[in-house]
Amino acid sequence: MARPKRQEERRAALIEATYAAGKEHGLRSLSLTDVATTAGLTRGAILYYYEDLDALLVEAHAAGIQRFCNERDAVLAAIDDPRDRLGAAIDAGLPDGPDDALMSLLYEFDVLAGNSALHDELVQELYLRQLETYRGVIAAGRAAEVFSPGIDDEQLAMTFVALEDAYGLHIVGGNALMTVPKAAAAMRAVAEQLGCPPQS
Repeated sequence: MARPKRQEERRAALIEATYAAGKEHGLRSLSLTDVATTAGLTRGAILYYYEDLDALLVEAHAAGIQRFCNERDAVLAAIDDPRDRLGAAIDAGLPDGPDDALMSLLYEFDVLAGNSALHDELVQELYLRQLETYRGVIAAGRAAEVFSPGIDDEQLAMTFVALEDAYGLHIVGGNALMTVPKAAAAMRAVAEQLGCPPQS
């Protein structure tokens, strides 16, 4: 029987394989065999750790949200100036590019939300975490008197999340007209116009 640490490492490896296989095949057609092939394992080996593909996808979804949100929040926590923090939040919230497997899958998981209560809860969790991040940055900017937005914090946070998701979806979708630098610059321009000038 595998030891707990070994099980944890194998589960983490299977989640990474799920991201890679999902990016290649798409969630709608993804199979346990696809994940097994990517991981270099048999279907039976995966079923030792997960009851079925749905169970693996739920854990991969949850792990992806934690990674995305926790990593961004850790970066922001080390930045004092709210203007720098907003710039960093924008950069960290966008995909690295079209090949960003994690971000691609997080967007695609939205498709599963309508068919799964668990995925629906996770999609909402990610949205709430995104809102929380931007609300915190905006509130810090107001307190430091470097931000003076003309709309309330909730609406402003919703706007940033909407831009982040819309641009991010175009990026991972391979839209050649939308690049990461172009998306980041557009978000900064909107922030400036809304009274929250970012730096860096």
